[in-house]
Amino acid sequence: MPDRVNRGLITMSSVITEVAVQVFKTEARTAVDSYGHRHPGPSIPTTQALLRITDSDGVSGYVLGKTSYLREDQVEQHFRPVLIGTDPLHREEMDRKFAIRQRTRAVELPEHTCSYLDQALWDLAGNRFDTPVWKLLGGARSEVKAYASTMCGDTIEGGLSSPQEYANFAVALKNQGYQGIKLHTWMPPLEGAPSLTRDIEACAAVRDAVGPGFSLMLDGYHWYSRTDALKLGRELDALKFDWFEEPMDEFSMRSYKWLADQIDTPVIGPETTPGRHRSRADWIADDACDILRVGAMNGGGITPALKTVHMADGFGLECEIHGNGAPNLALVGGAPNIQWYERGLLHPLVDYDWVPPHLKSIVDPIDANGMVHMPSRPGLGEDIDLEYISNNLIAEY
Repeated sequence: MPDRVNRGLITMSSVITEVAVQVFKTEARTAVDSYGHRHPGPSIPTTQALLRITDSDGVSGYVLGKTSYLREDQVEQHFRPVLIGTDPLHREEMDRKFAIRQRTRAVELPEHTCSYLDQALWDLAGNRFDTPVWKLLGGARSEVKAYASTMCGDTIEGGLSSPQEYANFAVALKNQGYQGIKLHTWMPPLEGAPSLTRDIEACAAVRDAVGPGFSLMLDGYHWYSRTDALKLGRELDALKFDWFEEPMDEFSMRSYKWLADQIDTPVIGPETTPGRHRSRADWIADDACDILRVGAMNGGGITPALKTVHMADGFGLECEIHGNGAPNLALVGGAPNIQWYERGLLHPLVDYDWVPPHLKSIVDPIDANGMVHMPSRPGLGEDIDLEYISNNLIAEY
């Protein structure tokens, strides 16, 4: 970042002096349906927000986010009253204060918003110490194998409209160097979805296409019944899948334990269950999953997500990180019991490596061996084009 300061000018302690959000015009090449699933789309203008937290030494932390979670009223009523005057390294102190506010203001201060604040504070810490965040989190690895996470099924010719098209795409991804592929199959609101038969056909077609020994995973995301999830899970056993993710409503933890007890394929979760590391502790204690799952966004931020990963490690469990992007890549680089980085969402008609105009480069390029290397830039490693954002401002508060 251009405002990174020389370490010789850094004081022993500092306080947050500025919290600001810039809303700007940019471009998107995918679109979401009414259920929130992402699909290929035409190039369209869109808006995004950049949160900036600055300390008294002039060091800033940045995070890009959705405008709906970084609103002006939140900045005025919650961000500044809690953050201004606080040591930016006191993340636990600020987390407690936001938790108190969330008790009666959950709608005003959703978990995703708190996650953005925590991410920006970690970016500030990395910039302050001129160090990548993944090293501050523990520095477990400098590279990680990536799995290709597909978009969900569609009706687009040449896309993901049939089991054979999934198989064709899987071969292409394997040839690009990916060491694993996770399927998202057909989901509502698509007509006829979900379909147990079709899901099984797609999984079988992909296994046949990539051959034995290649890592495959399935994200069900269908709120299937127990019996349908069991049928699908037993098919995955025969196909030797690496894990089975979110086949049922995650509010029923007992259903996941019931399923994990009856199939060989590792059951992974939870993804969307609220409660951060505390609720995931119950999943471990009740043997409701074989692999734990969390992410920077759905886990309340980097700080609670790291607690989740370490908690899983204490029980000898792997913990996989949900989603792509700089904060999740930092978690993958920081903790020892993580095997993969989720690179996606991918589709035959979408160029994942396209760089949007508000960035100078993407944070997670993949090499020919299917490895993603940890960023060398300080902070979260996001290569944000601050000049572009300044030239395309819609609002600043």
